[in-house]
Amino acid sequence: MERELLIECQRNSRSAQRKVYEKMAGKLYAVCRRYLKNDEDIEEVLADTFYKIFTKINQLQNLDTFEGWAKKITVNECLQKLRATKAQFISMDDSFAETSGVSSENISFEKDILSLLNFLPEGCRAIFNLFAIEGYPHKEIASMLSISEGTSKSQLNFARKKLQELLINQNI
Repeated sequence: MERELLIECQRNSRSAQRKVYEKMAGKLYAVCRRYLKNDEDIEEVLADTFYKIFTKINQLQNLDTFEGWAKKITVNECLQKLRATKAQFISMDDSFAETSGVSSENISFEKDILSLLNFLPEGCRAIFNLFAIEGYPHKEIASMLSISEGTSKSQLNFARKKLQELLINQNI
């Protein structure tokens, strides 16, 4: 992100904010998509994210870290939305693969993996994203989601197993 553009955002320049939005919206939408299924929820979280970015950009000490900072705000907003909707963590006995409804379309591997994440329950998907994609440790995930470390680990394990099953069933 261009430093001058971010400085203009700190000065509340609407045109600079618009340019930052245009450059970042796609990336942050993709982050939201990994956590949330519903398009309305994603749009709401994205709007809240950009509001927070533009109202708190003056607090950002190092403008070189803007994209990581914006991504972290996005993840936190997604988690807040999941907490607000009381994302359910599933029992290890729940039947899952039989009711997932995954089709056998052949699309790119990355899109397959990301689309398969949508078939995980929200809480399970959030933990998988936080650990495997965002790189958070279980202790921090547990704190963020108000669950135990053991629950975080077991949900990650469950997500991995179910993703493996789905990948095998799809011959990916």
